[in-house]
Amino acid sequence: MQQFVNLTLGGVITGAVYAAFALALVLIWRSTRIVNFAQGAMGALTTFIALSLIESGQSYWVGLAVALLAGLVIGAVIERVVIRPVEGGPELNAVIVTLGLFIAIQALISVLFGVNQRAFVAPFSTIGFKAGDFTLALSPNTVFTLGAVLLVMAGLIALFRFTRVGLAMRASAFGQEVARLLGVRVGRMLTLGWALAAVVGSLSGILIAAETAFVAPTFMDSLIVFGFVAAVLGGLDSPIGAVVGGLLLGLALSYVRGYLDDTLVGIAALVILVVVLLVRPGGLFSTTQTRRA
Repeated sequence: MQQFVNLTLGGVITGAVYAAFALALVLIWRSTRIVNFAQGAMGALTTFIALSLIESGQSYWVGLAVALLAGLVIGAVIERVVIRPVEGGPELNAVIVTLGLFIAIQALISVLFGVNQRAFVAPFSTIGFKAGDFTLALSPNTVFTLGAVLLVMAGLIALFRFTRVGLAMRASAFGQEVARLLGVRVGRMLTLGWALAAVVGSLSGILIAAETAFVAPTFMDSLIVFGFVAAVLGGLDSPIGAVVGGLLLGLALSYVRGYLDDTLVGIAALVILVVVLLVRPGGLFSTTQTRRA
């Protein structure tokens, strides 16, 4: 029973980490209709910026604030300088560019901060709560992670459902010419979408670093895969789906790791992705209906 409880709690915690990254993918997809495969590398870069400030004597919260601001600027600059020239062409062009960005940003991190692993101290205790005679796989820091993910989810829902800016961002993503005729500044909306997605990605990087207790130039690589699976599982158009998808994926992989074998985790994630694409391609929370001829 104790193993099941800890596997479940561990799955929820890991799922929250996947959900944090999936939320960044959902945000940029809803605002630009692009899957940004450089999101993990961008989050890793801002996490290293935060770590450098923390190691220099600044508080965790100062490092977090600077990382989020850096993410905002980096996202806006990348959209303006790198993505904007290929936005009018085939959709595959933008995807290829994000893959190139992923490699380039990882190389930049190695040059600026080195290739070795570095410790990252969590803002709260990572010691699990006590429940009778055993220790739960749930700590004050994981509660903070869960709360941050839920807060971001609520913020994205409010942005896209209840604000004119969110509506303008979605209109720019779906039909740029129509949006321009309605007076929407499409260029600014696309830049804003990339900037906000980079902020969410920066937050996910710092949350992940605090949970794993270390960072390296490639520390977000596996999260890119699992976060993408979580986003597809829940639906790339749904912030709620990203969180639910992340939690479901975290639970499933935790049970596979605990009851079967750790080496089967990657295969299990692939099977989940294939099943979802075959049964419900839009994701569990998709509301878009496909018209058939």
